[in-house]
Amino acid sequence: MLLTKPDDAEEFTVHGVLFRSYARSATGASTLGAWQATFPPNTPGVPHRMSVEEVFRVLSGRVQAEIGDERAELLPGDAVTIPAGSRFRVSNETDEPATAWIITPLGMTFTLEGTTDTVRPPWAQ
Repeated sequence: MLLTKPDDAEEFTVHGVLFRSYARSATGASTLGAWQATFPPNTPGVPHRMSVEEVFRVLSGRVQAEIGDERAELLPGDAVTIPAGSRFRVSNETDEPATAWIITPLGMTFTLEGTTDTVRPPWAQ
């Protein structure tokens, strides 16, 4: 059984967002990566483009998601699927923290808007 307890999840902080990795190659996963993201209050999102499809589900708080030219407020229980190659940004414009559960295929990469650099986040490898 591949079990990751909260205290065992490796943590990474990028652009002010805390990522807690629960499933990735280092934990024995072979296909999917899964992590929890915590967005502090008033955290602006950073536009980027995903190499693969991503599923993003809000666990607590509220976030604003932008996919391409569309924008929506996501509440606890809401989920959005981000198509590969889409411009994507998540912001927390509230005074309360927000958390989300995110799943992608392992090996996911992204590029930040305005750059050509490929980022290989360790929580998704």
